[in-house]
Amino acid sequence: MKGIKFRLIVMNFLIFAVWGAYLCSISIYLDNVELDTKIGSFFAIQGIVSLFMPALMGIVADRWIPAQKLLGICHLLAAVFMALAGYMGMKYGAAVTFGEIFPYYAISVAFFMPTIALGNSVSYNALSKAGMDIVKDFPPIRVFGTIGFIASMWIVNFTGYKDSYMQLYLSAVWGLLLGIYAFTLPECPVNKNVQKGSIIDALGLRAFTLFKEKRMCIFFIFSFLLGMCLQVTNGFATTYLDDFGASPIYENAFAVKNNVFLSSISQISETLCILLIPFFLRRYGIKKVMFISFMAWFLRFAFLGAGSPVGFGLVLFILSMIVYGVAFDFFNISGSLFVDQNTDVSIRSSAQGVFMMMTNGFGATIGAWSAGAIVNAFTKVNVDGVVIDLPVFHELMAGWSMAWYVFAAFALAVGILFAIVFKYKHNPEATK
Repeated sequence: MKGIKFRLIVMNFLIFAVWGAYLCSISIYLDNVELDTKIGSFFAIQGIVSLFMPALMGIVADRWIPAQKLLGICHLLAAVFMALAGYMGMKYGAAVTFGEIFPYYAISVAFFMPTIALGNSVSYNALSKAGMDIVKDFPPIRVFGTIGFIASMWIVNFTGYKDSYMQLYLSAVWGLLLGIYAFTLPECPVNKNVQKGSIIDALGLRAFTLFKEKRMCIFFIFSFLLGMCLQVTNGFATTYLDDFGASPIYENAFAVKNNVFLSSISQISETLCILLIPFFLRRYGIKKVMFISFMAWFLRFAFLGAGSPVGFGLVLFILSMIVYGVAFDFFNISGSLFVDQNTDVSIRSSAQGVFMMMTNGFGATIGAWSAGAIVNAFTKVNVDGVVIDLPVFHELMAGWSMAWYVFAAFALAVGILFAIVFKYKHNPEATK
């Protein structure tokens, strides 16, 4: 297990570099090829496939194919289909249609989404085998996943890939590298000893019995509600900043011209906040940590609604990016660690899949579609059967602000409800 931390650092870097190549910039490309009304669908598909793919791949990893090998297979397949999506964009240019590019993108995303949970399982297994403390040692490793995400964002911003299909090719290249590298990672166990006659065990569905436990059931329900926030800013923040460019006052503002770079402050914050997780989890426990996450989402959306690309408005934008680190990490990373610590070793990959299903599956799907509907309702108008942005700049940006305030109100309300409903007594000694 020599050098295991470095090997896991490389794995996490590549996993999130694959995602960072397009997640925060594909909406700009779609807007350029007049597919902006389909942005919600491109982000919702990540949720749809997460309804079953992470759980399904978790079952396969627990029962038949070691997690590190399955991680490699998934990334190789995802890379092929993302490259095909890029090829469609290159072939048809500005005339590319939804039906020509979306199917390949959707299949690629279907194979990518399980790899986040698989990567966690590979990391937890390797650290356990090496006799390390997962709560203490995993977050600094996971930091490099965010660094990989940032690296991809900066590449697409400063190369101009943010406006084109080239971001999809970049994602495919990262995926190909990781697909090969994953086969060199430490072996993960599989459990082939299934009791005869047990359909639940035969199908690997034991992790779903966690819903019978009241505390875990409530945890998963609120994971779903928090998951609704995940893709809102990924899908619409950069497009929102792009729309400021319609005004002569803002068209040359750094925040507008380099909107993907500005958004990367969110990931830089995420990198720093990951390092706070061991302290906060041990000191305050999962309930307070997740409540802090809800409040951070509230501030994230509220600051976006009140911000602008210059002056004090830019300060609010930057504050929104900074609180994102708390919003994302205090839920996503802490929640994954909570699931790992509260499930049996025989179903941990499956349990991580269920967690992903509730957050990036049900949560992200409903969140992306709802966000798309809300943004369209506030910012677009139907002219002779064609849906376009509101023609008056001030009305358009006022509509965007109202949409962000709706998202902020949702996060605040759900956070307060979580504080009331989720019962959890923290024992600091149990996490040492």
